[in-house]
Amino acid sequence: MTASGNFRYVALADEIQENIMTGQFRPGEKLPSLRKLHNQLGLSVSTIHQAYIELEKRGRVEAREKSGFYVRALLKNPLPSPRKDQEKAAPSRVKINALAETILSDLQSENMLQLGAAVASREFMPVKQLSRIMKSMSVDELGTSIATYDPCIGNTDLRHALAKQMLGNACKVFPDDIITTNGCLEAVSLCLRAVADPGDTILVESPVFHCFLQLIEDLNMYVLELPGCPDQGMDPDAFEAIVSSNDIKACLLNTNFQNPLGSVLSPEGKKAVLKIANSRGLPIIEDDIYGDLYYGDKRPATFKSMDTSGSVLYCSSFSKTLAPGLRAGWTIPGKYREKVIRLKLNTQLSCPGISHRVAARFMETGAYDRHLRRLRNQVKNQASALAIAISNHFPKDTRLTFPRGGMMIWIELNKAIDTMTIYQRARTHNVSIMPGRICSSSDRYNHCLRLNCGIKWGPELEKGVALLGRLIRDAYREKGIQPEASEGKKR
Repeated sequence: MTASGNFRYVALADEIQENIMTGQFRPGEKLPSLRKLHNQLGLSVSTIHQAYIELEKRGRVEAREKSGFYVRALLKNPLPSPRKDQEKAAPSRVKINALAETILSDLQSENMLQLGAAVASREFMPVKQLSRIMKSMSVDELGTSIATYDPCIGNTDLRHALAKQMLGNACKVFPDDIITTNGCLEAVSLCLRAVADPGDTILVESPVFHCFLQLIEDLNMYVLELPGCPDQGMDPDAFEAIVSSNDIKACLLNTNFQNPLGSVLSPEGKKAVLKIANSRGLPIIEDDIYGDLYYGDKRPATFKSMDTSGSVLYCSSFSKTLAPGLRAGWTIPGKYREKVIRLKLNTQLSCPGISHRVAARFMETGAYDRHLRRLRNQVKNQASALAIAISNHFPKDTRLTFPRGGMMIWIELNKAIDTMTIYQRARTHNVSIMPGRICSSSDRYNHCLRLNCGIKWGPELEKGVALLGRLIRDAYREKGIQPEASEGKKR
């Protein structure tokens, strides 16, 4: 036993756990072999094995048959969750496009470290497999794709593949129920125009995906922001109260790993919200673009899987899970199908035939499901690594959401801090973040920011998070805010 009264294996387990929580061992990384630590530390193989078993009991590592022990992704938030916004909701005009355009130009710049954009690293995408599929296409296939338009409803092969993929996630969906689009945002735009007119009020969960606000602004509509809970998503009782006291035309919701909170509304919550919406004749536009990026054992339910009246307009795409450049999205708009087709016909006529054929071929081989399993594990490990880095480098009063899926972390700082200032200072170091100001039509999230956990973890990303932490601590000192965590402080 050690001087502290603990067995030696417990002390070793404590030391390794501290190394995990300070980022020296990253989620998904293989721990040193028993023999290597035996030679390095002079401890018995039995003692080291006991330490690993102890870490496995704590949920810090996992054993893989014939492979060894690996650092496990975090099971709980290393920091407190953000507070639920208590501001009273009321319809308002949106005016964020000018600001959003500047920020989004940085998020798309190749010269910036993309800490704000919600996109996975190229290394996580099956680029080689997609390239091989394209090269294998015959001259006749390519010629057909180039020289003709696909049907307005979308490529037949892709719609058949999507109908199979949607099994269990939508209520009795058939290929003809699906309309393909140039990404998810176009699907949302078509559906929004199908159910509402200029001057109408659209309910969203707040904070909200900035592109939803931009769409609502461009369509000359009003927005009503219902504050969401970082852990549990929208409160059905609050939803009922707000739709009862306001003239709302439609709901635009992102309930599975909501952007930017990362929250998930429970199946019971979804049933309750859908029942309330149906009772008032409110259509729900459901953006489920992150639904396949769940970290647990089971995909979360969708509104569409519970929809028996055709009032849910489901939207998604492959932009987060396969390749954003394919521009392969789709919608299942239920009873609004004919109107969505007409809107699509009058605006874009067709979708890019080649890329949608490539996506269909990739799905037909069964490669998509295998790819998703790898991607979910990779992004889960990245999310844990990012959360640990934030807890080590940011001020100790920082709050953050701990995602169960998706690829973003929402961070809440002291209310005296304006993250637009942090954004402007970070961009001088070629680091891009998403300030909370563009996630609301008001100024209620000026002290918040969104970070991307889809980037492959490495020295550049770690330096970027440390830099961001230093900039934030500098802002705290300028405001006279105390106490704060010192750089690299262990927790």
